[in-house]
Amino acid sequence: MSSYWVKTPWWVKRFFSKELVWNMPQNGEPTVYITFDDGPHPKATPFALAELKRYDAKATFFCIGKNVSEHPDIYNNMLAAGHTPGNHTQNHLNGWFTETKTYLSNILQASKYVESSCFRPPYGKIKLSQVRVLHRKHPEVKIYMWDVLSGDFDESLTPEECAQNVLENIEPGSIVVFHDSEKAWERMSYALPLVLQHCKKRNWKLEALPLN
Repeated sequence: MSSYWVKTPWWVKRFFSKELVWNMPQNGEPTVYITFDDGPHPKATPFALAELKRYDAKATFFCIGKNVSEHPDIYNNMLAAGHTPGNHTQNHLNGWFTETKTYLSNILQASKYVESSCFRPPYGKIKLSQVRVLHRKHPEVKIYMWDVLSGDFDESLTPEECAQNVLENIEPGSIVVFHDSEKAWERMSYALPLVLQHCKKRNWKLEALPLN
């Protein structure tokens, strides 16, 4: 039994609907939103970029500031390909266990490397008080969560199970989370092409999350 929800329950989305974005409204062509957390990574990110290009897809990469500083060329390649960057803190901090002042300072530190109004809390863990302070001080920031969690970070999952997590739950409006990281590599590299293929077969657009 996993300790996380693959499909975010409706009541969680409703409770936090004013502060956090869980999925996107649909009022045109059916569209899904693939996202990646924790990069850039020297192997996983170039693979993801190549697969996205193959399927004429755009995505959002929630980057750790420290990793961008270590791999600026990969980050710039991502931007050049037309994908959207997002802030994922400087050091992948867990908001539940971090004092608010320290947490916000870490987000601002990351913003020196990742210029974006999109933010996603690492582990999806952020206190409501932190959300409100962030929005008060930086009202332009959108905090994006997710509708479908692939579980590619879960080393107890097989690559096939990771793919099924997404394929069984994705729908137009879904925000899907993968990770461009060493830990997720085996599962992400198997599941991502299948998910992109699945979306293309259904004529769903694959777009990056809007910056505002």
